Amino acid sequence: MENENLPENLEENNVDLTSKDALQEQVAVAGLYENWFLEYASYVILERAVPAVEDGLKPVQRRILHALKEMDDGRFNKAANVIGQTMQYHPHGDASINDAMVNLGQKDLVFDCQGNWGDYRTGDGAAAARYIEVRLSKFALDVIFNPQTTEWQLSYDGRKKEPVSLPVKFPLLLAHGVEGIAVGLSTKIMPHNFVELIEASISILKNKPFELYPDFLTGGFVDVSNYQDGQRGGKIRVRAKIEEFDKKTLIIKDIPFSTTTTNLIESIIKANDAGKIKIKKVIDNTAKDVEIQVQLATGVSPDVTIDALYAFTDCEISISPNACVIIADKPHFVGVSDILKTCTQQTVRLLERELEIRRDELMEKLLFSSLEKIFIENRIYRQIEECETFEDVIATVDKGLEPYKPDFYREILEEDILRLLEIRIKRISKFDAFKADELMKRLQDELAEVLDNLANIIRYSIEYFKEILKKHGKGRERKTEIRNFNTISAAVVAANNQKLYVDRVGGFIGYGLKKEEFVMDCSDIDDIIIFRQDGKCMVTKVQEKVFVGKDIIYVSVFKKNDDRKVYNLVYFDAKSGVSYVKRFKVTAVTRDREYDLTAGNPKSKILYFTANENGEAETIQVNLTASCTARVKQFEYDFKTLLIKGRDSMGNVLTKYPVRKIIQKSAGVSTLGGVDIYYDENVGRLNRDEHGKYLGNFDAKDNILVIYNDGQYELTNFELTNRYEIKDIMVLTKFIPDSIITAVYYDGGSKLYYAKRFRIETTTIDKKFLFISDEKGSKLTLASVDVYPRIELSYKKDNSSPAIVEEINLDELTDIRGWKAMGAKLTTFKVQSIKPLEPRVVEIEQVETSENTENVVEIELPKKLIEPEEIDFPELTDVGTGEQLGLF
Repeated sequence: MENENLPENLEENNVDLTSKDALQEQVAVAGLYENWFLEYASYVILERAVPAVEDGLKPVQRRILHALKEMDDGRFNKAANVIGQTMQYHPHGDASINDAMVNLGQKDLVFDCQGNWGDYRTGDGAAAARYIEVRLSKFALDVIFNPQTTEWQLSYDGRKKEPVSLPVKFPLLLAHGVEGIAVGLSTKIMPHNFVELIEASISILKNKPFELYPDFLTGGFVDVSNYQDGQRGGKIRVRAKIEEFDKKTLIIKDIPFSTTTTNLIESIIKANDAGKIKIKKVIDNTAKDVEIQVQLATGVSPDVTIDALYAFTDCEISISPNACVIIADKPHFVGVSDILKTCTQQTVRLLERELEIRRDELMEKLLFSSLEKIFIENRIYRQIEECETFEDVIATVDKGLEPYKPDFYREILEEDILRLLEIRIKRISKFDAFKADELMKRLQDELAEVLDNLANIIRYSIEYFKEILKKHGKGRERKTEIRNFNTISAAVVAANNQKLYVDRVGGFIGYGLKKEEFVMDCSDIDDIIIFRQDGKCMVTKVQEKVFVGKDIIYVSVFKKNDDRKVYNLVYFDAKSGVSYVKRFKVTAVTRDREYDLTAGNPKSKILYFTANENGEAETIQVNLTASCTARVKQFEYDFKTLLIKGRDSMGNVLTKYPVRKIIQKSAGVSTLGGVDIYYDENVGRLNRDEHGKYLGNFDAKDNILVIYNDGQYELTNFELTNRYEIKDIMVLTKFIPDSIITAVYYDGGSKLYYAKRFRIETTTIDKKFLFISDEKGSKLTLASVDVYPRIELSYKKDNSSPAIVEEINLDELTDIRGWKAMGAKLTTFKVQSIKPLEPRVVEIEQVETSENTENVVEIELPKKLIEPEEIDFPELTDVGTGEQLGLF
């Protein structure tokens, strides 16, 4: 009965379903799927998507390199031939091999490529495999292969041997970077700089601290403040390098990693179509170098547009690294520092193994050379002439070597004697004992060196890394500049792509009310603040049409945390009949929540309201009703006598009598004073958040003075959207019209150093003026805004004489002249170094006045922007820029 429901054909075929073997083969379908899925997941993780920590390669990459090594004869090979050779080891077809090979080729490290291999910057694909050629690079041949230290396994069909992992003596995984998606698992390891990886490996071997950050072939900028060693949960921000060509044109020079020029241009066009930015045209001039020209619309700020490009396009991309590698046949999530330590330790082990192999080879060569010399010089070969059997021959030779056996490092085997017997008579007859001794001496010297390296394996490993750096590091310097990025507010930089309208009586606002009152231009991501007659205030997202309450008295774009905008208000409290006056700010609110600006009593209302962008306080005239009992029915009130308090404050009593009308008597001035401005040198931006260096308190008419390393100066306003290239700037400070600029520069025409002092005479904003010689090779050495600057000058009268060191007061060397003046010669001799010193402290002499005589006082003048340091000039005609010299 147990088998009555089974298919009939099983019973017909006489299958014994009660046998032990048959019962073991019965597996539930759910169990089959579970096992198969686990096997598939393990296969994808281990064999396709995630690299091994030992060599940093995925299986397909490893097989390509192994196939290329087998084909290597120094010449280029057709990529199609390499693919065919690799298919002997890789079971997944030619397409996957071709893609992996092109990807490796574009990283420009382990391959020498010939032909069109595509362009990772533009996204252009490679030519067909039959048209392009490849061979292993010298670097790959040096660090990746060694059959003696390679562990081998059979290929998938059992016909060939392939490496389990290649003996890579370099952190290839971190140099290439990798990205892969497996079943329930992914990995994303950023590429790192070749030179920095080697230097970090050396630091590991020296037990010194090190830092490791990504570097991309695409260049650009990277913010690594949240990199977290490349582990899960970290993030980096990558930006394109955008330069201002002129006030109407921006040039994108580098693009972010993981994007292409095509995708970048598409994102810019999309942002323009959506109204986020305003541009006229985008032109792709990319050839050898990336160059995307962005032409701006009329009246658009280049600085704001740069921020908008970062905020709304692929000019800035966030990448979340996720370092996952295969260690001991299992995936592990580790940091890049741990990966580098593992790779460095593996390099040490491989170098040690290579030395051990070489040691054994040398010892064997020495042993046989000694045996050969003993065999020939002692004429042991003649003793075998009378031997009748081969066994007697071996025994005779063995007996002849007996006295010398204690001198050898191992036992003499029959194989050694057989090798001696294979020596030809011609070689025996021409044996030169002197040459044999010389050969043995060279082998002994090499063996001694190998043994010394084995005994000092860390030192040897450090020298190995240094040799790799010397041999292959040229041209592999860092391409991506590490910077701290400022956080860009999308609402601040978004282009005004909508028009805001208001229906004051009906209580509607939006950009779809085109028949109603126009308020202002806005962006479709802006927040709007509304004040109503009933004393209510609210902030809402701009929409096509939204009801915000009737009797609107004020509507505008809301700027969060704007502490300069002040609202002046008079309201009538319906319960007490008193009119109150108040000043307040609205810096942060909950969107779509109503706030009551009055005392909260029903039927209260606003009598007077103004919004003041810079905290202005006007004077108002208050007219009371004619029927009230007040003796004075008209009076003035000045808002500057009122303190600025919170939004919920009740305010001060203006009058307890009924008010008929309030009018503005006179416009006011700001009661907030100037704005404190700071300069954050890490991001090259101005701020009001007390980040970086304090520049001063700025009024509306004040400007910023910028002195550039190329010998130009510029006046700018103090808008927080301004951008300053840190590496190009020598001095950035508040501009004081009567201040004196002191500069030392090298004139390329006369090949001499000059010092000059001048005042800024121009008033044009955002225009650069060259104040040093325009001769080719002219360079600004230092610039200072100190009143009494000093330098230490070191020079030689001729090459044989010692250096002369002088302290020079630059204010006494030359008079104050125009900004175009040449200045005074610093010296006619060969300059060795210039060291800026602390400015002089000048004592003010006693001054007689009509009442008394002032005491002598000491004034400490402002210090330099940056502490001085010595600058060395190796050659008179090879002087660095101010940035390179580390001045100011």
